Amino acid sequence: MRVNALILAACFAFASCNGISQEKKSKETAQETKTATFPVSKTEAEWQKELTEMEFYVLRKAATENAFTSDLLDNKKEGVYVCAGCGTEVFKSEHKFDSGTGWPSFDREIEGNVAYDVDYKIGYKRTEEHCATCGGHLGHVFDDGPSATTGKRHCINGVALDFIPTEK
Repeated sequence: MRVNALILAACFAFASCNGISQEKKSKETAQETKTATFPVSKTEAEWQKELTEMEFYVLRKAATENAFTSDLLDNKKEGVYVCAGCGTEVFKSEHKFDSGTGWPSFDREIEGNVAYDVDYKIGYKRTEEHCATCGGHLGHVFDDGPSATTGKRHCINGVALDFIPTEK
């Protein structure tokens, strides 16, 4: 009986430790992002006034839009994709590809205009992308993109972007 109680106590101790380190890292990462200083910095009220409800939710609260809902998903026009929060150019149309995931995908960013953090929000490590100018959440980058180019898939929330077509 004493051995069973000891085993049960050990199991509870082990289970209570599970996930705590990830939870701490997630909180630390969120805190670091909130305290980071960006060239474009506004109060939450200012962002809410300037952005649509969904833009605010994604860009400022790091949410994810529903798959296959973005007007930009099937956009095949030439041009540049900019951060919907501040207008910083973040992706070029020639680097966009159809990943089949339901979100606009690119095999590379415009270097220097996108910054990265580690995100543990869903229980495992992911690389989060945000605008280097305003800190707005754009999406995540994965290593399952086209092998013929970079091998990267920048999976981006369409609502976090505006599209500016190339003038001819």
